[in-house]
Amino acid sequence: MEKLKSFFEFLNKFISISEEEFTRLLIPIISLRKFPKKFIVLEEGDTEEYFNFILKGLVRKYFKKGKDEINTQISYEGQVIHSQESFYSHGPSEYYIETMEPTIFVSITHNDLENLFAGSKKMEYLGRKVITYAMVIKDNWQIKMIKYNPRERFLDFVSKNPELIQRVPQKLLASLLRIKPETFSRFKHLLRPYVKSGIS
Repeated sequence: MEKLKSFFEFLNKFISISEEEFTRLLIPIISLRKFPKKFIVLEEGDTEEYFNFILKGLVRKYFKKGKDEINTQISYEGQVIHSQESFYSHGPSEYYIETMEPTIFVSITHNDLENLFAGSKKMEYLGRKVITYAMVIKDNWQIKMIKYNPRERFLDFVSKNPELIQRVPQKLLASLLRIKPETFSRFKHLLRPYVKSGIS
């Protein structure tokens, strides 16, 4: 239970779950998946079978456009990452998911989640809450990519994710924020209020 404490706390943000319910209903279907740095967890064209909560590590989701890799998500401990469309539709993923640091996932398969929801109305309600949460985050991100100019995107991201500025290479952050690398470099002077040292 101690290893899974952060996942337990994550779920309790949505509804109240007792340790007994967590142990009885969720622990039997949870797998801990460990990956080294720069490991391709999911490739384009594969079907996403897992809902993943990041217990430890740093992970990115991206798609390829010609020779370029376009990052759409970079997540770390306490966050969820998976190819949502593929997971829920059983279709091929349009994304790659790759670790950027040694990573441990708390993972649950699609079939196990469906069986969990079928057997418990409370767990089904929890599932809807988590799915809605993920959809809202994704929608808010897309709105920012459209409405915010590059400087506003940069400042909004840095203010909310100062840790990632230290852990993620500049070129990957620039891709995530849809900012040209040279423009991103010009914004470095804006980092001073948020981080103690420069970015990588």
